[in-house]
Amino acid sequence: MTAEVAATSTSIAASRPWRAVFAVPAVAALLAGLDGALSLLGVWSPVPGDRTAEAHGSLMTLGFLGTLIALERAVALRRRAAYSAPACLSAGALLMLAPHTRTAGAVLLVVGAAVLVAVYGALWRRRYDQAVVVQGLGAVLALGAAICLLGGVPVQSVVPWLAGFLVLTIAGERLELATLHMPPHAGRALVLLAASVGCGALIALLWPASTVLFGVVLAGTAAWLVRFDVARRTVRAGEPARFMACAMLAGQAWLVVAASLWLVTDPASTSEAVYDATTHAVFLGFAMSMVMAHAPVILPAVVRIPLSHHRGMYLPLLLLHAGLVVRLWLGDALGLRLAWQVGGVVTVLSLLGFLAAVGWSLIRTGDKRGAR
Repeated sequence: MTAEVAATSTSIAASRPWRAVFAVPAVAALLAGLDGALSLLGVWSPVPGDRTAEAHGSLMTLGFLGTLIALERAVALRRRAAYSAPACLSAGALLMLAPHTRTAGAVLLVVGAAVLVAVYGALWRRRYDQAVVVQGLGAVLALGAAICLLGGVPVQSVVPWLAGFLVLTIAGERLELATLHMPPHAGRALVLLAASVGCGALIALLWPASTVLFGVVLAGTAAWLVRFDVARRTVRAGEPARFMACAMLAGQAWLVVAASLWLVTDPASTSEAVYDATTHAVFLGFAMSMVMAHAPVILPAVVRIPLSHHRGMYLPLLLLHAGLVVRLWLGDALGLRLAWQVGGVVTVLSLLGFLAAVGWSLIRTGDKRGAR
């Protein structure tokens, strides 16, 4: 009977491709954010002007990553109202591009983040799970960041909130996916770390010179991932587990870099190079690497189309981390502007390349299914 119910549920889900539509504005936010990245680098960008540059942070974090996270959680909850979270987050981020719609966009970001918090509340009532608590605390940080942006707080001041949102969501996802391979105390430790990340973000906002606590708890979260995540073992497995493990281990390394920078300095109030290195270590090096790692698992669960892995996916992953090394080491640390620009452009190309690789895999999988 259980098997019949599961088969029926899968059949119903597979007959609803409309959920993939919510990923379209997320991709649009990513493309706009990448255009803004090129503008900030001072190189040629497809869309001239400063609008995408000014909204770069909200487009990449809440507009793209936030929408994908909210969409995946809406699929898990299986309630239509939950899909208003990804819809509001993506629409809000895109509305931030125009000056006369910026306030409306900020309001939609707040609404989308609030719905995401409510979704985690519903998931918690369904199953009292430590992973949901950690991810829910991350959503609370996203809501706080959206409220701050609505109130006119500079995006530099809410970076710890946005970073905490992504770090806790990803760490909670790792706990959820690999909890059977972790000791019982691992979940409790992560819940305590999540609460500490929230406190550290709040203190960093109220007292901008006191970011050392956020660096400490971020380092603790990175240590938790290194200690308990299964990536160290699965890196020796076959594909696609090896690809996922390589991406996760590289992302964890960049999280250590970001935490170290927060430990020794306040990125928002020191040099522009330190701020650039810290933000891109966590948002590109950690978050985007984790997106690449989870794509073979999360994407099929959302769009209900198997994602066939191929070795070509390693190229965007390698370009992402190579570009970051050039940007942060030669560019930010040594002050070579050309290297900073080249590294930034390479990371943009890596994300575009990964989108192309995923799209090609989906098309190839669809062709195979149609030929049967």
